[in-house]
Amino acid sequence: MHAFLEYTITGLTVGSFYALVALGYTIVYGIIRLINFAQGDLSMVGAFLGWTLLVSLGFEHLPIYLAVVAAFVIPMLGTAVINLGILQFAYKPLLRRSLLAILITALGMSLLLQNTVLLLYGPSIDAYPPNLLPTTGFYVGPVHVTYVQTALVAVSLLLMGGLVLFVQRTTIGTAMRALAQDHDAARLMGINVDAIIRVAFVLGAMLAAASGVMLGIYYIQIQFTFGFLLGLRAFTAAVLGGIGNIPGAMAGGFLIGLLEAYTTGYISGKWEDVVVFAVLIGVLVVKPTGLFGERVAERM
Repeated sequence: MHAFLEYTITGLTVGSFYALVALGYTIVYGIIRLINFAQGDLSMVGAFLGWTLLVSLGFEHLPIYLAVVAAFVIPMLGTAVINLGILQFAYKPLLRRSLLAILITALGMSLLLQNTVLLLYGPSIDAYPPNLLPTTGFYVGPVHVTYVQTALVAVSLLLMGGLVLFVQRTTIGTAMRALAQDHDAARLMGINVDAIIRVAFVLGAMLAAASGVMLGIYYIQIQFTFGFLLGLRAFTAAVLGGIGNIPGAMAGGFLIGLLEAYTTGYISGKWEDVVVFAVLIGVLVVKPTGLFGERVAERM
């Protein structure tokens, strides 16, 4: 039981990171039916922007709350600007053309971001400040839970809850749900379709950047290659929950995190990716719409 609880807590922590990236896939797909394969690399970019602030610019020496807020907010804004540039110059000219062309472009954007970070930061592994957040914690039964884990999961849940409230309770969120139903009808109702698409890309990028900073704080080490595999796992989570379904993306992220933790704990870490991607294939074969069903306007 001790091991099971330990693996569960680890899985929920990592799963919260996957859920944020999966939400980025879901928001964009729900509106323009695009799988933005650069989503994982946007998370990697956010992680490096956070590292730049904390280590290169010395923000780690500021009061902890100011340092943490800056390490989240500035990378989220910077990554949003980058994603808007990708939308404007790479995706927008292809939105009314071949889906294959835009899919290849999305893969190209992933490689572009990855190699840009390689050129700027080099191939070496960089490290976040190890004591940025308190390393102490508390016990849940026999299992020790650190304050870092608690804080990161809490921030993830706040971001997820904020997204749900934004989509369900705001005028822009209503417009997003209208676009998920029908672009032409939304345009006839006076909705600025291009502006709402930009909002979707901003939200997706901000969630990805937040996840990247959390990964840096949690694992300490970051490298330019981690975004691609993160994106694939988050995509698996989105498909598992139902691509385009916001609650499904959240649940899928936590399920993938738990699956990874149990596989590592009970079998071996070498089997993590095998099991995760076997689940992806299985879901696509047995229930292509995912556990919660594919995107419908009411769930967006």
